[in-house]
Amino acid sequence: MTPETLARHELAGLDVAVDESPNPDAVGIGGRVRDETMRTLVVATGSGVKRVPKAGTTFRFELEECDVLVDGDRLVARPARRTETRGGSLWQ
Repeated sequence: MTPETLARHELAGLDVAVDESPNPDAVGIGGRVRDETMRTLVVATGSGVKRVPKAGTTFRFELEECDVLVDGDRLVARPARRTETRGGSLWQ
């Protein structure tokens, strides 16, 4: 997984933080992605599980080599379909 291909991969298990959001209460939510739906990320935090909408939100994912900012609008899709069809995959 590279920063360029992050949006095409499974997100469950990655560390994430909300960098920007239309909802000011969501900014700063951070933890590990527990699950993903078409429109939300389910994040396990130190204070419980939080459901964060993807649309309009900017997420900061922590990879081994760097942090990657991802516009949540790029993630709005069913996870299985997004991993199959987004980007320049040879398997489309």
